[in-house]
Amino acid sequence: MNRSYHLADLTYDEATATLKAGCVGLLPCGATEAHGPHLPLSTDVIISEQGAERAASLLHDEGISALVMPPLAYAVTEFASGFQGTISLPIETARSLIRDVILGAVRTGFRGVVLCNAHLEPGNILALREATSEARAKGALVEFPDVTRKPHALRLGEEFKSGACHAGRYEGSLVMAAQADLFRAEVAQGLPPNPESLSQAIRAGKNSFEEAGGPRAYFGYPADASVNEGNALYLEMADIFASGARTIWQERA
Repeated sequence: MNRSYHLADLTYDEATATLKAGCVGLLPCGATEAHGPHLPLSTDVIISEQGAERAASLLHDEGISALVMPPLAYAVTEFASGFQGTISLPIETARSLIRDVILGAVRTGFRGVVLCNAHLEPGNILALREATSEARAKGALVEFPDVTRKPHALRLGEEFKSGACHAGRYEGSLVMAAQADLFRAEVAQGLPPNPESLSQAIRAGKNSFEEAGGPRAYFGYPADASVNEGNALYLEMADIFASGARTIWQERA
């Protein structure tokens, strides 16, 4: 992990100089929730932070200054609430937290904030959208490139598009490419495919992983995960997140 792009690793003098020169904040949005027996509870935090870091590197090469903010590790995670270790927030709490972090970032000097989200539960997406609207109403520049919507959703691989992508090949590959030591490869190899589409189950009114057909909190093909696919996915994800920073940069130019 390249720590040079992280706000939290700077001194306040270094942060002052960087922010005065003009800088966009990249806010990784994750969760603490079950991701099968082979991936850590921090999966969404790892993915969002790594995607934001790679976006910061990409933006640096384009002449746009961006810093990765400390990630949000708690969110609305009701679908995984039946699995121990999962910590879910009420949507009102999550919305207020996200909004106030955005406003605090702008107050401390960021030109604007991009929400870099890897936790795709509908309640969390709603909290992010509402927080974005409330922060904008208070004058903040905020972008939320929502990977669950077109055109972004079409860029993240076939498993992602199928909706059977919680703790499967998609997320497994991303974790492997970011922190391989946290991917339990032997466990993943022993897991049978679960092609049940979580997104379709959500549209059908299911409210938990168990109801959706994921009794072990995974969907998709975990045994097929690979570092190469993870790196390819991060190329797309970084550009998606960077698109929000480009918009903010142009608006403040």
